[in-house]
Amino acid sequence: MINKRFFKTKDEVEVTFELDGKDVQSAVLMAEFHNWEPVPMKKVAKTKSFKYKTRLPKNAEFQFRYLVNDTVWVNDAEADQYVPNDFGADNCIVKTNEVCEA
Repeated sequence: MINKRFFKTKDEVEVTFELDGKDVQSAVLMAEFHNWEPVPMKKVAKTKSFKYKTRLPKNAEFQFRYLVNDTVWVNDAEADQYVPNDFGADNCIVKTNEVCEA
């Protein structure tokens, strides 16, 4: 799950990445905005999920994936889009442009 919080006075978006913690001992976020370096996600006991919160520039898009239990790649079902990667799978895309509803 991805949650985005837009600020009226800032050119950035607070993005929270959340992964269901069922059968998960560890989870890391691998993302373009961290040069594909693993970033540990924090386990939240109350919701039994793993979360990572960051701020990203507005009007941009970034690729990412989750690595679970050091061995299993997982995509986010609520990603804004998917794009094929060089390993025969898909990467998730998170977009930080604010959508106006008519």
